[in-house]
Amino acid sequence: MGEVDTLVVLVTVPSVEEGTRLGKTLVEEHLAACVNVVPGVRSIFFWEGRLQEEGEALLVMKTGRERYEALQRRILALHSYSVPEILALAVESASPAYVAWVRESVGTEGR
Repeated sequence: MGEVDTLVVLVTVPSVEEGTRLGKTLVEEHLAACVNVVPGVRSIFFWEGRLQEEGEALLVMKTGRERYEALQRRILALHSYSVPEILALAVESASPAYVAWVRESVGTEGR
C-alpha cells in the first residue's frame, strides 16, 4: 500500500460552541474534510506555573498533508486560546475511498 497523505488533527477548545464555529469555518473553507466535535473532555495541565483542570471539547479534523500549513494558520487566527493545542497525526493506513474523499474535499482545484 502506498503512502497515505491524510492527517488527523486534534485541537481542544473551551466549548462546544467555539468548536462548532471553528469546525464549520474550516470545512467551509476546504481546509478540513470533516471536523468531529467531541464534548465532555476533561483536560489537566500546567499553565503559567499552576496545575489547571478545565472542561473542554476536542475537535478531530481530517485533512490532506498539503493543506496542513493553511489549516494551522487559520486555527491560530480563529482560536480563542493564546497557545492552542494543534497536533497533526499521520494516518498510516486508511480506506482508499475515504482517503479519496478527504483529498477531494480539501483539494484546491476549482476553488
